[in-house]
Amino acid sequence: MFWLAEAAEAGEHAEEAAHHTPIIVELVNEWFGEAALKFELTYTKPLWDKFLGKFFGTNAEGVFGPYTAENAIPWYTVMFFIACILSVVIIWIFKGKLSESEPGHGQQTLEVSVLAVRNMIQDIIGPHGLQYFPVVMTFAVLILVSNLMGLFPLFMSPTAATSVTFALGLSSFLYYNYIGISENGILGHLKHLAGPVWWIAWLIFPIELISNFIRPFSLGIRLFGNLFADEQVIATVQQLYPPISFFFPIGLMPLSVFVALIQTFVFILLSQLYISEVSHPHEEHGAHAHEHDEEDDGIIAPVLT
Repeated sequence: MFWLAEAAEAGEHAEEAAHHTPIIVELVNEWFGEAALKFELTYTKPLWDKFLGKFFGTNAEGVFGPYTAENAIPWYTVMFFIACILSVVIIWIFKGKLSESEPGHGQQTLEVSVLAVRNMIQDIIGPHGLQYFPVVMTFAVLILVSNLMGLFPLFMSPTAATSVTFALGLSSFLYYNYIGISENGILGHLKHLAGPVWWIAWLIFPIELISNFIRPFSLGIRLFGNLFADEQVIATVQQLYPPISFFFPIGLMPLSVFVALIQTFVFILLSQLYISEVSHPHEEHGAHAHEHDEEDDGIIAPVLT
């Protein structure tokens, strides 16, 4: 566990060194920083001091830095909150412009994206996996918006912070384990970690258990590392002499968009693979599986109405 604390601490320090605090974060702390600091000093800091002191021999300020009103609400918290609002607004705007009779280019592109995710869920999880589409698509929209925020002035990508990416990875971890427990029960969910061969279950179970607990960290580190590296490259190029410092980052924007798309795809792909391990069609649906497959294959539109 100590290496995880060290990695998180190093990541947070790297983020602080690489980012200049946006004005919106300064304003939020100016308005709400005192109240947030009072809450942290009263409730969260004593708990962190006790936990870190017992297991790692340090305290909250040694890991997170000094507690002040200016940094009471971290930049990544503000940016992730904005990303959530933007995701809802974007979905609401697209929903209001949907048309079955005369779909525009934007709607057709959006429908292709939605169909791609639906088909991927069917291929990986199965037809019954479409019930998880809303959560998977929410992950996709929120992570994509968060990844792209850094390309716009006054914003930063919250997914370039380990705190956000670990939280997303933990959310995926909790969700697929909730599915496994709700469908198979606790004993059935744990049983699948032992593998199908009973005589080597004693070896497979601890390996699978450790592998499952590592997944939220691997999801978080992968997403953080790529987004943070992308921002570092752009920040380094901006230190060059003009006009290179102005035009070259613009040329890197298509690459940044590509990285944002790929990392979103990887996150939801792995989440679907984890769900496929614990979710299975009910037996009563098995006799009609082929029939359902044919029905689902015939659904091509509409997907957003």
